[in-house]
Amino acid sequence: MELFIAISLLPLLYAIFQLLKPIFQRKHRHCYMLAYECYKATDDRKLDTELCASIILRNKNLGLDEYKFLLQTMVNSGIGEDTYAPTMVLSGKEDCPSLPDALAEMDEIIFDTLDGLFSRTGVRPSEVDILVANVSLLSTVPSLTARIVNRYKMREDVKVFNLSGMGCSASLVAVDLVRQLFKVHRKALAVVVSTESMGSNWYCGKQRSMMLSNCLFRSGGCSMLLTNDAALKNQAILKLTCMERTHMGADDEAYECCMQVEDNLGYKGFRLTRSLTRAAARAFTMNLTTVVPKILPLHELIRYKIASLRRNTKGTNNVRELEKVGVGLNLKTGIEHFCIHPGGKAVIDGVGKSLGLSDYDIEPSRMALHRFGNTSAGGLWYVLGYMEAKKRLKKGDRIFMISFGAGFKCNNCVWEVMRDLKEGNVWKDCVESYPPKDKVNPFTEKYGWINDEGLGLSFIRLD
Repeated sequence: MELFIAISLLPLLYAIFQLLKPIFQRKHRHCYMLAYECYKATDDRKLDTELCASIILRNKNLGLDEYKFLLQTMVNSGIGEDTYAPTMVLSGKEDCPSLPDALAEMDEIIFDTLDGLFSRTGVRPSEVDILVANVSLLSTVPSLTARIVNRYKMREDVKVFNLSGMGCSASLVAVDLVRQLFKVHRKALAVVVSTESMGSNWYCGKQRSMMLSNCLFRSGGCSMLLTNDAALKNQAILKLTCMERTHMGADDEAYECCMQVEDNLGYKGFRLTRSLTRAAARAFTMNLTTVVPKILPLHELIRYKIASLRRNTKGTNNVRELEKVGVGLNLKTGIEHFCIHPGGKAVIDGVGKSLGLSDYDIEPSRMALHRFGNTSAGGLWYVLGYMEAKKRLKKGDRIFMISFGAGFKCNNCVWEVMRDLKEGNVWKDCVESYPPKDKVNPFTEKYGWINDEGLGLSFIRLD
């Protein structure tokens, strides 16, 4: 009889187990950030106005129009004089890059940030369960992750993943990969390394759509330590609460707007087309459609829907594509801080206008671009570092990270601040001077006359 009762209760017990299963699983699905370490090169690697101009002028493939275009780009870039160039470029070897030089560039960034990360957290390399490295423009054999494992003598069972070709938003792709792995690996420690190979991918041709990358991209990177171990929750600085990835690769225009190609002279480079802004706007719109219901209160969603219906009856304004993505949407009802990828002045300003953000909101991204330039996948963490160094991040605050990358991709996420953050990190030596009191960009001050259509460059020495 007792056996019969026990057997008859099995379906009920199983049903209860299935109901409670997500609750037990959820506690292992958290993704906490314990620390991050951004790279800062030595002062002898800084690119001031004179050095930038000299690097441009030594490209013998350029004519007067190309020189003027590059100088105009520098003037309008929003980049200051303290960004860092690869050693390969500073030594004049950009037209004949070697594999050893490319690997040396990666070693310097990767090992510097990992050394700092392990030292800061006290975590030993042998304790790392998952390792993800993302470098879009350099894929070697053995992989960069294997290079890291060899350097730090990590365990034989460490799970390693090497991501390439993912573009500027690769860092969030790597974080999402770790988040997914945390669902099956309990109490794990994961390291993500995000950087880019700049020196060996310097463009030496004269196509304008490919010359832009030389003006915007700079040396940089970041390593971060993540975990899903609830026992380490009190040591965490951030908790990942939401992640949404949007991929527009099926659309030819979006797919081709950011692409590594060779020009008609055989020079390899990174091509940025005029359709990039349109692709970014479409990807951002699709991403927001998914992420907004997860991060905003119901009353704001209802208000926005009503406002959208009213706007549609009045027609649309003739504004730039990226600036009209989130018109009327008040993200500040669910978000305190905005971490926009510092890909360029136009991208930062476009996203800021589309979301109705203030100068205060987009200041971290503008300052990261000014101080460090576009460091590709590592850029988001310099923006985060600025917020932390300025002591803006308080316990319970939410940070909306917005990134764009080749493919074309828009990857966004939300972090919750676990405790008040006030470390100086990579900004500690200069944060007091930001934002600069003198708003004039040094490139504008030096070469601002270049925007005068009446002037030529015939007086520049080309020898």
